[in-house]
Amino acid sequence: METIIGIKGKDFVMLAADSTHPHSIMVLKDDENKIHKISDSLLIAATGDQGDTVQFVEYISKNILLYKMRNGYELGPKAAAYFTRKNLADYLRTRYAYQVWLLVAGYDKKEGPQLTFIDYLANTLSVNHGAHGYGGMFCGSIFDQYHYENITQDEAYEVMRKCAREIQKRLIISQQKFHVTVVDANGVRRLDDITAENLKN
Repeated sequence: METIIGIKGKDFVMLAADSTHPHSIMVLKDDENKIHKISDSLLIAATGDQGDTVQFVEYISKNILLYKMRNGYELGPKAAAYFTRKNLADYLRTRYAYQVWLLVAGYDKKEGPQLTFIDYLANTLSVNHGAHGYGGMFCGSIFDQYHYENITQDEAYEVMRKCAREIQKRLIISQQKFHVTVVDANGVRRLDDITAENLKN
């Protein structure tokens, strides 16, 4: 009942995630942040079982930080995505499999922006755009129509608004606010939230 969305441009990656924390038929809170800053150039958006997402993302975050402390440099976004995928796959073969769906976004000075789609079965794919959750079902056609290789940040933000508008219009579950974060050569920064109120403008 949650949604995370990602778009890769020529020199950035933008992530959006709804802010609801649902449990069964109830919304427990409406200010949940599902986009986690792992480093100055790496983000992970996570959805799934609430306890699993918190524990798994914290585990990945701390191990990436430990790698940097031991080696003097941090993992690039592609390496971080495959490290995440390997750990998810390892846990899948135990009794403690994590029920998490992830979008790993980062910027590398040599390789540029990277967006990696990872599902709970540890299937991994580098993509230009992607989404997880029920709301993601309404975004595919919007991505197909509006995404192109040299999309700007303003245009990507507008695509996020179109996705949020469609989700709020067609999905029976209330997702009234989306947090938006972008990572590029200048680091990670938070953009204005997309809400039901500002979508009316």
